[in-house]
Amino acid sequence: MSFVLRVIINAVAIWLATRILTGLEVVGGDDTATTVIVFLVVGLVFGLVNAVVKPIVKVFAFPVYLLTLGLFTLVVNALMLMLTGWLSEQSDYGLRIDNFGTAVLGALIISIVSFVLSVATGANKKH
Repeated sequence: MSFVLRVIINAVAIWLATRILTGLEVVGGDDTATTVIVFLVVGLVFGLVNAVVKPIVKVFAFPVYLLTLGLFTLVVNALMLMLTGWLSEQSDYGLRIDNFGTAVLGALIISIVSFVLSVATGANKKH
């Protein structure tokens, strides 16, 4: 159940980021139900990218994390968001990002919203 909750949290965070930033959008979906499904799929892809690719990047970028006192996390999160956008660009539906600056701001918004929603729903608790 926590996996489904994480996907929903990612989808809500991405939806909020698309409402705030003009260069970040999710395309596809003629009606509300289809749009919700597209956001859930983008949330799933974003979660999979963060679960599979991000740990590998963290291992190789560890010295940069130390040098920047952790600020490089914003760059890595933006790159994970851009990778999600690139993967979803292979279809007519998905996430579209204008540039790297938008990706950094989007990743920051998504991280904050995901954290707040995880704490509010208890999704970050380990059983």
